[in-house]
Amino acid sequence: MKMLRLALLAGGASSEREVSLASGREVLANLDPGRYETRVYDPAMDLARLVADAPGLDVAFPALHGRLGEDGSVQGLLELLGLPYVGSGIFASALAMDKRASKEFYRLRGLPVAPDGYAERSRAPGVAVSEAARLAAGLGLPLVVKPLDHGSSVGMAIVRSAEELAAALESAWECSTVAMAERFLAGREYTVAVMGNREPAAMPPVEIIPGPGHPFFDYSAKYSEGECREICPCDLDPEEDREVRRLAVLAHRALGCRGFSRTDFILAGGIFHVLETNTLPGLTAQSLLPKAVRAHGLSFPEFLDRLVELALEPD
Repeated sequence: MKMLRLALLAGGASSEREVSLASGREVLANLDPGRYETRVYDPAMDLARLVADAPGLDVAFPALHGRLGEDGSVQGLLELLGLPYVGSGIFASALAMDKRASKEFYRLRGLPVAPDGYAERSRAPGVAVSEAARLAAGLGLPLVVKPLDHGSSVGMAIVRSAEELAAALESAWECSTVAMAERFLAGREYTVAVMGNREPAAMPPVEIIPGPGHPFFDYSAKYSEGECREICPCDLDPEEDREVRRLAVLAHRALGCRGFSRTDFILAGGIFHVLETNTLPGLTAQSLLPKAVRAHGLSFPEFLDRLVELALEPD
C-alpha cells in the first residue's frame, strides 16, 4: 500500500492555539506510521513551507481550532493549493464559526435554538450599559453571552443582572466585534459527533456535567483533567437518543459539513436545543469526540484513517 504524505496542521494564531497544539500531538501519536509520512506545520509560522511542499503532499489534516484555522481561512489556502483536507469546506467552516449565521441556518431547517440578540462593539462611553438594557428588555434574564466567532467557551459568561450583562459584553468585545446574547436554558448538556460526507451518521451522545466551581462547561472544565464528568454512553432513553442523533445529523447537513462535526445541545423542557456546531472538534486526550469514537466501536487510529478516507473521497 502506498504511503500517504500527510500535512498535519496544528497551532495557529487563535485564542485556542494551545488546544490546537494538544490536538495535533494526539493526532500525530495516533497516525499509523505504516500508512502516513507525516509532516507537521504550524500555520502561525510555517505557511511558506507548506506552500512550497504542497506539490509533494497527498492530504492535509487541520488539527486547528478557532479563527484563522477553523473559520475557512486555512481551508481556502488548501483549496488554492489543490490539496485535499480533512473536515468541512470553506463555506461550512465560515458558517459554523459565525454563531449568528449558523443559527439562521438552523432555524431554516427547523432546528430548535434559544432566542438571541446581538450587540456591535463600540468604545463610546455608556454603550455597553445601553446595549445591556436593550438585550435584557428583549430577551429577559439570565442570559448567556459569547463572542460571535470564538470557540472553547473563550469570552463566555452567564449573567443574571443588567450590570453583569454590561461587563460581559465588554469582555466579549475583547474577543470579537460582535457579542451574542442567548436566553439561558437550564437543563442537561449533550454533544453528538457526526461522521460522513454524503451519508453522515451520528455517534453515541456524550453527556457533559461540569464539576463544582464551573457554572457551565467553560475553558477550564473542557481542558483540565477531572474538572467535569463526560458520560458516554449516557442514560438517554431510546427515543431521546434517536432524536438528538437525528438533530445532530440535521445540523451537520444544514451547514453543509463534510468529514466530521460535533454539535452541542441543551435538553430543556423536553426539547434538545442546538447550541453550536464544531467543524474541527477538539482531539486532545481530554476532548469529547474521542470518547464518542470509542463508544462507536472505533479505535482512535481507525477513526483518523476514516477521516483521511473521507477527505480523499470525491465530491
